[in-house]
Amino acid sequence: MPAALTDPARVARVFRAVAIAEAVSWVLLLAGMFVKRVLDASELGVQVFGPVHGAVFVAYVVVALLAWRVLRWTPVTALLALAASLPPLVTIWFERWARRTGRLPLDATTPVRVG
Repeated sequence: MPAALTDPARVARVFRAVAIAEAVSWVLLLAGMFVKRVLDASELGVQVFGPVHGAVFVAYVVVALLAWRVLRWTPVTALLALAASLPPLVTIWFERWARRTGRLPLDATTPVRVG
C-alpha cells in the first residue's frame, strides 16, 4: 500500500475534503430536484448533479473504509461514517464529531485515538 494511503493525517484530510464534497453534491442534487419537480422547469440540474453526487458518494464510502483501517476506528465509528452518507449534510456532522472526539486527526501533532 502506498505511504500516502497509510498516513493518518493525510487520510484524515482527504476524509474531511470528501465529506464536505459529499454534502455539497447533495445540496446541488437537491436543488436540481427542486427545479425539476417543484418548478417543473428543467432536468439539467438532476442530469448534471446526479452523476456528480453518485461519484462523490462512492469516493466517500471508499475513503471512509480506508479511514476505518488507517485511523483504527471501531466498527461502530465506521458504521456511523457510512450511515452519515445517506441523509443530506450528515457527513459534515460526522466529520465535525469525529474531529472533536479525536477520531479524525487533522495534523501531525494530533494523536490518533483508537475507537
